Amino acid sequence: MAQREESEFVAFAEACRPALRRTAYLMCGDWERAADITQEALVRVYIAWPRLDQDHGLRAYARRAVMSVAIEHARKKSSREVPTSHVSDRAMDDPTTRVADRLLLMTALAELPPRQRACVVLRFYDDLSVEAVAEALGCRAGTVKSQTARGLDALRAAYARHGGELLVRPRVPAEASTEASTEASTEASTEASTEASTETREATR
Repeated sequence: MAQREESEFVAFAEACRPALRRTAYLMCGDWERAADITQEALVRVYIAWPRLDQDHGLRAYARRAVMSVAIEHARKKSSREVPTSHVSDRAMDDPTTRVADRLLLMTALAELPPRQRACVVLRFYDDLSVEAVAEALGCRAGTVKSQTARGLDALRAAYARHGGELLVRPRVPAEASTEASTEASTEASTEASTEASTETREATR
């Protein structure tokens, strides 16, 4: 890689790392592991840098790399660990008063299969369109819609099992409103998406 390209990559990595790490955290529930996932993803971006479109697609490629690494890690972890429904009472190093909310959110997200979790995180935390999520995950838009709907249903059920509930706020994406007018299943997902988006944002602050 030429010196100029090296400098451009370093600037890009420094600018994107915080957002990528937050996304990775929502995928794995651990800040240290999120940092590892982010670092591995940026290594992949570095390797691909010379052939990437420098005007468009850099962030999309980096996001796709993060999701790919996170899903790979989740699958490896699930093969080694036994899942539990117990929510730890251990306090986290968090200066805010939202520790309990964060624990509940991450416990609920952890129960989702990796692809459903990825769709929920990208759609309702990163505020990506269906098409952008499909690009990030390398799948069709229809797959994103179905995986998101199932993921939101599972997230709501997980919250209920742990004694919580998703709070409804009147914020419905325009594209979701359009789809809801023609698909009954999407109408349910629209309501759930509002809840998930709000709860995820507040719990991760």
